[in-house]
Amino acid sequence: MDILRFITAGSVDDGKSTLIGRLLYDSKNIMVDQLEAMEKQTKNRAEGDIDLALLTDGLRAEREQGITIDVAYKYFTTPKRKFIIADAPGHIQYTRNMVTGASNSDLIIILVDARNGVAEQTRRHSIIASLLNMPQVIVAVNKMDLVDYSQDVYNNIVIEYAKLARALGLNDVTYIPISALKGDNIVERSAELQWYEGQSLLHLLENVEVEKVINLDKARFPVQYVIRPQTETLHDYRGYAGKIISGIYRKGDAVTVLPSGATSKIKEIETDGGRPVDEAFATQAIVLHLEEDIDVSRGDVIVLNNDLPQTAQELEVLLCWMDSKPLIPGNKYLLQINSTRVRSIVKDITYRMDVNSLEKNYAPAQAELNDIVKVVIKTALPVVYDSYKDLRVNGGAILIDETSNVTVGACMIQ
Repeated sequence: MDILRFITAGSVDDGKSTLIGRLLYDSKNIMVDQLEAMEKQTKNRAEGDIDLALLTDGLRAEREQGITIDVAYKYFTTPKRKFIIADAPGHIQYTRNMVTGASNSDLIIILVDARNGVAEQTRRHSIIASLLNMPQVIVAVNKMDLVDYSQDVYNNIVIEYAKLARALGLNDVTYIPISALKGDNIVERSAELQWYEGQSLLHLLENVEVEKVINLDKARFPVQYVIRPQTETLHDYRGYAGKIISGIYRKGDAVTVLPSGATSKIKEIETDGGRPVDEAFATQAIVLHLEEDIDVSRGDVIVLNNDLPQTAQELEVLLCWMDSKPLIPGNKYLLQINSTRVRSIVKDITYRMDVNSLEKNYAPAQAELNDIVKVVIKTALPVVYDSYKDLRVNGGAILIDETSNVTVGACMIQ
């Protein structure tokens, strides 16, 4: 049984947490004790019906304010598929949390309040979905009960969002009218939406084709640890430990160690417990042994000779800025991509994207919290990478504040 990882996104109060609660409630995936706790909490708030949003809004501040702050993960299973759900915050100041959840998802459900149409935060989340190359997008027009299940309201929102999707290059978009509060079109088709000819949301989630994000063509093995026991029994043992992030490695393969460019052949491959194997593939954790004793350190990348990634000290990246302090050209940060961490400087901000018009505002003086910008980064040492579009696992990076160790930027290398 395969696993679908999906995230709910959209503007504030579009009903993301309620939607997840409704999915779990109607598909019988809520434990009895959870249901009792939700009923008690709802009674304390004197709101009548069970507040399904309480299932994901686990922080006290979230319950008190009626908002989602952190990304909440929930798990459920149907006879057809397993699901991992990320409930992303809608508030603009928590956009960075949405980026975190979306970067590991196969599908995004973007909720739109039927009364308000496509809002600014809907656009921002859609831009992020585009930048992160989300394979599947479902646009759920929620709160249809509050507009009398109007087909005209739904159609106008579909037309409006379709223009945005075309501008962003979101190709695989599915639209569905729902009411998370009432349960319309969530697990079963709704009698109130007879004009809608599609399937329920759960049926779509159960049957959507999950794109295999594991790339078995481009072999990339970032070294995490060099094993040198130097004991009497293992005097000459030299192994390079890490996780294969993409591709397949076989005993006897000719390889190159980057960024140094040194070459060798794979002498042996060990998997769990030191068991020797003839081949290994993503996403296995292994220990590689090479025929020559060449200089290999943590952060180096071992690749096959016939398909080399790029190596450079100057990178063009699309960046979602995640810090309250502004990003100013000349600022220095640590850049981390997989096991590689190097000092870097932001040389230039090429443009900032306007989330409403999608226009590029060139040469801004700085970037503020949640801005999406294109920047040029200069690193102290060469970095081994692929473009994010070609290989997500070796094209994504983060910027880290050297003083606080806080992650301040999510990077997609171009």
